[in-house]
Amino acid sequence: MILFPAIDLKDGRCVRLEQGDMARATVFNLDPAAQAESFAAQGFEYLHVVDLDGAFAGKPVNAQAVEAMLRAVTMPVQLGGGIRDLKTVEAWLDKGITRVIIGTAAVRDPGLVKSAAKKFPARVAVGLDARDGKVAVEGWAETSEVTALEIAQRFEDAGVTAIIFTDIARDGLLKGLNLEATIALADAISLPVIASGGLASIDDVKAMLTPRAKKLEGAIAGRALYDGRLDPAAALALIRSARAAA
Repeated sequence: MILFPAIDLKDGRCVRLEQGDMARATVFNLDPAAQAESFAAQGFEYLHVVDLDGAFAGKPVNAQAVEAMLRAVTMPVQLGGGIRDLKTVEAWLDKGITRVIIGTAAVRDPGLVKSAAKKFPARVAVGLDARDGKVAVEGWAETSEVTALEIAQRFEDAGVTAIIFTDIARDGLLKGLNLEATIALADAISLPVIASGGLASIDDVKAMLTPRAKKLEGAIAGRALYDGRLDPAAALALIRSARAAA
């Protein structure tokens, strides 16, 4: 199980949103590279980054901040937001991103995901952000008519490395992960699934380490890390202990 600390970028700054609403953004750090260094120093092993402005614009917007983070840390970084064509996928991978996350285009242009995953094996993930079971797109500004499961099933044999499943209703609100829906998705497909949205405390980490969650690759932690509700040392120690016992 991997615990991914999240850095969401808006106007070059590190923020957290509530339920994906750009008008409800809290700035936590003016220097994303320094935040990435802090997470590395705490012992995290994989960074999750989202270009929020890029998700709305449909193209990378916070490239300068992302590149600064890549220079600042050596841990792998997965990046989503505004990745809508093969050229952008290739550019980010060339710059040192370990894997890209394709969200809106996975709904609108599934062929892109399949082409990218074929060209770059194990380096393309799909981000599925659900509101009431239906996948939202364009930075969560629009809701589609398809379910997360329907989208995920399209990519079962495409070479996609993981599905990142976010419950928008919980995102940024510290209500706890929606493990029921996330585990149900993981049980229905063969791809690894990462839980996102609402991780609130060490209890969520403990729940991720139970047998029923064994198919999940990990979880993304955001606001709980920034406001001190989740102690990184305690969470990472739990995960290390579980790995040692496995």
